[in-house]
Amino acid sequence: MTMTPAMPDAEIAHRAAIVAHAYAWVGTPYVHQASVMGRGTDCLGLVRGVWRHVAGTEPEAVPPYTPGWGEGDGTEPLLDAARRWLVPREAREGPRGGEPLAGDVLLFRMARGGPAKHCGVYVGEDRFVHAYSGRAVTAAWLSRWWRARVAAVRSFPLPE
Repeated sequence: MTMTPAMPDAEIAHRAAIVAHAYAWVGTPYVHQASVMGRGTDCLGLVRGVWRHVAGTEPEAVPPYTPGWGEGDGTEPLLDAARRWLVPREAREGPRGGEPLAGDVLLFRMARGGPAKHCGVYVGEDRFVHAYSGRAVTAAWLSRWWRARVAAVRSFPLPE
């Protein structure tokens, strides 16, 4: 797992729990707007499921959303929600604007100029866990293609 030497033990344990739980979702079938491990999920449902495991009750209801990656009306509902509930990476010790840390949430813009409409959990060693249509949840390589689409890197809040 990619960690920084100055990271407190509590954060190391927190991030390890996030990574382990993200991997536990691998193989869950893709189901749009679902979030049930082993039964069905989409990319947001995966992140929501990890949130429930490491942070507790979801902080807000998720409004209906379309599965398309290219459409947009100029708003950023996924990115706005991430800004409300996930911690900016810049607020943590470690690389700033560089490599994500294991346990970080990655948000992607799949269409140039479009909104952030995809997300996953970075698990270290250039891999992330995500769900997308036609595939079960999988651990994928964070290739140059994916890296070029990263819109934001955020972190789950530490438990109090």
